[in-house]
Amino acid sequence: TENMDTVLLDPPLVALDKDAPVPYAGEICAFKIHGQEAPFEAEVLNRTSGEGVLRARGPIDCEQQKEYTFIIQAYDCGASPSGANWKKSHKAVVHIQVDDVNEFSPVFREPLYRATVTEGKIYDSILQVEAWDQDCSPQYSQICNYEIVTQDTPFAIDRNGNIRNTERLSYDKQQHYKIMVTAYDCGQKRAMESVPVHIDVKPVCKPGWQGWNKRLDYEPGTGSKQLFPKMHLETCDGPLSSVRAMVELQTSHIGKGCDRETYSEKSLQKLCGAASGSTDLLPAPSVSTNWTTSLLTDSGRDSDLIFRFDGRQAANIPEWVVPQNLTDQFTIATWMKHGPSPGLRAEKETLLCNSDKTEMNRHHYSLYVHNCRLVFLLRRDFIQLDSFRPAEFHWRLEQICDKEWHYYVINVEFPSVTLFVDGVTYEPYLVTDDWPIHPSEIDVQLTVGACWQGGEVTTPRFTQYFRGSLSGLTIRPGKIATQKVISCLQACKEGLDISSLESLGKGIKFHFNPAQSVLVMEADDLESINTAMTKVSYINSRQFPTPGLRKLHITTTVQCFGEDTCISIPDIKAMVMVLPPSEPRITIAGVERLVWPAAQLRAPVGVALFKDIHIISTVTKTDATLSIARRPGVLELMHNLDYCDVLVIGEELDLERESLEIHHSSLLGKHLDATNSTSGISIYGVDSMAHYEQAIRQVRYHNWKPGGLSERRFRLSCSELNGRYTSNEFNLEIGIVHSSEAVEHVNHMAVQSQYMRPVHHPLVVHTVNSDHISGTPPAATVVIVMCIAALVVIVVLGIYRIHTTHQDGSKEDEEGRKDPEMDWDDSNLNITVNPMEEVREEEPEEEEDEDEEDDELAGDLFSAESEDSDEEEETNIQKGKVKGKLEWDPSTLPY
Repeated sequence: TENMDTVLLDPPLVALDKDAPVPYAGEICAFKIHGQEAPFEAEVLNRTSGEGVLRARGPIDCEQQKEYTFIIQAYDCGASPSGANWKKSHKAVVHIQVDDVNEFSPVFREPLYRATVTEGKIYDSILQVEAWDQDCSPQYSQICNYEIVTQDTPFAIDRNGNIRNTERLSYDKQQHYKIMVTAYDCGQKRAMESVPVHIDVKPVCKPGWQGWNKRLDYEPGTGSKQLFPKMHLETCDGPLSSVRAMVELQTSHIGKGCDRETYSEKSLQKLCGAASGSTDLLPAPSVSTNWTTSLLTDSGRDSDLIFRFDGRQAANIPEWVVPQNLTDQFTIATWMKHGPSPGLRAEKETLLCNSDKTEMNRHHYSLYVHNCRLVFLLRRDFIQLDSFRPAEFHWRLEQICDKEWHYYVINVEFPSVTLFVDGVTYEPYLVTDDWPIHPSEIDVQLTVGACWQGGEVTTPRFTQYFRGSLSGLTIRPGKIATQKVISCLQACKEGLDISSLESLGKGIKFHFNPAQSVLVMEADDLESINTAMTKVSYINSRQFPTPGLRKLHITTTVQCFGEDTCISIPDIKAMVMVLPPSEPRITIAGVERLVWPAAQLRAPVGVALFKDIHIISTVTKTDATLSIARRPGVLELMHNLDYCDVLVIGEELDLERESLEIHHSSLLGKHLDATNSTSGISIYGVDSMAHYEQAIRQVRYHNWKPGGLSERRFRLSCSELNGRYTSNEFNLEIGIVHSSEAVEHVNHMAVQSQYMRPVHHPLVVHTVNSDHISGTPPAATVVIVMCIAALVVIVVLGIYRIHTTHQDGSKEDEEGRKDPEMDWDDSNLNITVNPMEEVREEEPEEEEDEDEEDDELAGDLFSAESEDSDEEEETNIQKGKVKGKLEWDPSTLPY
């Protein structure tokens, strides 16, 4: 037996000598093995009986050698103890067979097995696995059994390793199986490692698109991303003449039909280059625009301001908001989502109506929906030459009642009226005439969502309620929206795209709809359409897109030679998941308290409130494509803002004594505009944070009657995407210093205040002695300086006149025509120079140009006139001191 040294001989090893029982000569002393260097040895157990034993010199390995054959001879002990004259026996042949031990486990010949099957078939054998064993004997080296280790699989295996399926496989149910198989040798020793078997299920050839994923994640800011990079069309080798595929991106549930910029309507119009002057009739509810507070808003729309009208809500537009200068040219624009009206005879549903407030029930102009028709009514005022004129303009369009968002623009160039729907022009199919309205003194009322009936009824009320959704309803007097502006206002920021047009080749034709939500492609061969489909991409150009699902729908038509359609391709429904963008944190920082003298507030320029304001935006996510500067843990982000409001905290502005304003020149070259009221000032428009900083720094506060006012507080806040992202509320407090204490107090503040930088002014101080200066109060010093300045001016003018007159007199003497009235009488007039003759000038510190305005705003102690006088005084003093007494005849000086 292998791995042992004992050898079992049959018959046993015995040698006999006929000299027995003679000592030595009749005894067996040794056995000797000859041949093949056999690893065995023989040993004598009993010399008298001649018994011996055969054993291995070391462990025998059956796998190296199964059998051994060699010759053995026996030797007697000779004639004497010395072993002399020994004799040997004849040669005997020994044949040894090594018995095997089951020491090895089965091993598979391949580390992995693969196979492919077609669905719906039962196979006798899908594939065969094979294992082997290193043991030397047939009992232990042969594989007697295979077993599938994986539970609950539709497969079985026989003793020869053949795997078959036990049921019909379905590609739709499962396309891939992985099973583990083990093996047993005939000694029932199991394989140490099971082998994996991969079985792919191939569908029965069904025409259709393959290799696409049902869902694609889109990361904001990644640009154009391929939707089906591995997609291909399977036609089961059918002959085809052309393929037409239509890819549709369904975004009707996002915002107003797709992902658009959600800025306010006025900001969007400014961004798109529309002329200013439009009136937003449905603004966001606020203190100043409170007529929309009672309306229903559609929340959760990414700050996209949408108002829902259910037939019970309407809003009266305040008279100060209503445009009063409507002429023969104006534009009405709105987003509308509307469905079929209930009932057989639907009532009018009014979007916008301008009617008599009392007494009568005349509609001057209105926009309403009636039986899925859009009607615009315009009744002109009567003039002497007026007669029947166009008054009602009707359009019948599918878009009006399809329950989808559309952008409507009505351009009025009376008597012509044109309708734009999603940028496409429509002329009215019906125009009816009517008499003009006779002028009257009756006030009118503009309403949204219904029409106001103020006359011919017992109680004035709303009628003809609107049922649907509106957004961005504006009216613009005297300006006609251009096709370019209309396209910009309704443009989608997401859509389908082709990532590489040049790679499509000449064999493909494609077409986008205007919104790029539908892409149609046609090709004559399979390879071209497959290449084209891998290039179809989704793109969203918004920096902060609306997150959520976008559905994809693909329909395909295949034409064969001589047939209309020969292969039916199932439609594909997939989706794009737009992931949420990293939300920016907008921070406003700057000085929160300033102190100003009342005199500075009374100055014509007022004071700048936010000179050192800074606006930054940060996100916690790191993205190198958007970064500008990195700080530990945060990433600074650059994006636009759409409005910043400076609000007065406390009492509103009293326009008779104070104002908060920004000069129009500060907004030039920017996409910005501003409006102000007693509540504050609002800067709006889609522009960069840097431009907003520049504009806000020019906001000035002016109070020409500060009276007993000791402080004023203001609050600054900014927004991006119409309030979707808002900044912190930055509060600024200004202190106002009154009376004569202002000089010392402001000087003290200028030097020591942590809120103001030191400001240095050139000062001219006239001294007699130090005691006099130290005892002079600040107010007296100002008076003295002003008096000296005035006196110096008079002296300079006098000297100039004397010099001029003296020259004229010299000329007359030379000509012999001297006038005795020009002789000076210097005995009656003395000019006394101020006793403070010694002038000490304090040199001003040089400051940078950018600090000049800070010097002006820091509360200068002297008026502009006194500063000019001081400069003149310094100039004259530097020229020299006035000496002696000057006398002249005042009658000769014509003042």
